[in-house]
Amino acid sequence: MIAYALGRFASLVISLFVASVVIFSMIEVIPGDPAAFMLGVNAREDTIAALRAEMGLDRSLIVRYFDWVSGMLRGDFGQSWTYKAPVADLVADRVWVSLPLAVYALTLSTLIAFPAGILAASHRGGAADVTVMGATQLGVAIPNFWFAMFLVLLFAIKWPVFNAGGFPGWDKGLWTGIKALTLPAIALALPQAAILARVMRSSLLDMLDEDFMRTARAKGLTARQALWRHAVRNALIPVLTIIGLQFSFLLAGGIIIEQVFYLPGLGQLIFKSISARDLIVVESVVMLLVFVVIVVNFAVDLAYAAVDPRLRTK
Repeated sequence: MIAYALGRFASLVISLFVASVVIFSMIEVIPGDPAAFMLGVNAREDTIAALRAEMGLDRSLIVRYFDWVSGMLRGDFGQSWTYKAPVADLVADRVWVSLPLAVYALTLSTLIAFPAGILAASHRGGAADVTVMGATQLGVAIPNFWFAMFLVLLFAIKWPVFNAGGFPGWDKGLWTGIKALTLPAIALALPQAAILARVMRSSLLDMLDEDFMRTARAKGLTARQALWRHAVRNALIPVLTIIGLQFSFLLAGGIIIEQVFYLPGLGQLIFKSISARDLIVVESVVMLLVFVVIVVNFAVDLAYAAVDPRLRTK
């Protein structure tokens, strides 16, 4: 188990290094001068050159890359020229919207998908299976921003149970914050629940056809007992992969939903920083999100070893 974990950790470190090089290179090759963009079309050349020097854009790419990476290792993500504030402070303010939203949406997605996938697999070819698969097909086909607009029309306008947008802050109370994130979380969770339910059903059907399931039934276990004691646990490995990927997507990919509900999260920060050509914010926030993705995948790999004992000997 220790050797397996060390191997996965080495892969994590290499992935982070490669990701940092790719992110820095892609951001730096974007056409246009951030200093000229910030000063406007009528700015003088000497003013632009002074701002470029102040922003560190006059240094070589290699020097800027190593300054950026070494700063992040110290917890210094740089200074935003648009917001006139440290990037770490901007992230700290907004991660308490995006992170609870991602956890909330993933929890809803899992609570919906697991029973639906198990129900469909245990009634293969029946009415329950057809109903669940039809619902998941709609969930996969319809984009989450459509769900978001539908939820706003239904539960914020027709029946004003929730607010249409905005986030009051956690200082207003836990229930107030959760209530503000409920509609965005549902909009994010429904398409992901559809994907997860289909994966759960497919993986569980594969397990139900295995020889060990027939052996369990031959030893006297009922179909329900064999399902819950043996099939579900063995079907979790591909499901854990999807859950890990979904958490990463929900944390990093909620830009559209944050725009629909006007939530001050990381997605909105990235969107505004790209529009303002605030490269240091874009680089640092994207790298932070990539770090979360890679760490979550590392945790999923360790969860594999916990679920499947065969991996502990590798």
